[in-house]
Amino acid sequence: MGEITVGIGEFRVARGLVLKTIGLGSCIALALYDPFKKAGALAHVMLPKSHNSVKRSAKYADHAVEMMIEAMENIGCKRRDVIAKLAGGAQVFKQMTSDMLRIGDRNVEAVKEVLASFGIRVVSEDVGGSSGRTVFFYTVDGRMLVKYSNGGELWI
Repeated sequence: MGEITVGIGEFRVARGLVLKTIGLGSCIALALYDPFKKAGALAHVMLPKSHNSVKRSAKYADHAVEMMIEAMENIGCKRRDVIAKLAGGAQVFKQMTSDMLRIGDRNVEAVKEVLASFGIRVVSEDVGGSSGRTVFFYTVDGRMLVKYSNGGELWI
């Protein structure tokens, strides 16, 4: 099965391929999947919210969800059928405890808020903790493999 790497602040939409993103710390791997069209999208979200003057970019949670949904609808997916999975949002620097620096937690909250505003349900997640992650999202069936920097693995 072919594989496409999704870079930081990017997203990709595909059918029948594995979408992969690496180096997740406080960032979020957001996967959207339409089980009827067997199509999915994966974003590597860096920050919770864009600012007014910022051009649309998948690096922000609010823009990423909107852009992913548009791209999926463009290939025939229906928003009401789309489900979400997310991984990441770690606090990789334990010495940083200030609320402003808890970017992982803020990213998780922001992604969930935006998904809810679009009526998209989160069906599984692996968020928080202190380990980095790499994610493999299988668009053929919606499975998501999370590999931890410490060697562990989890299917969500």
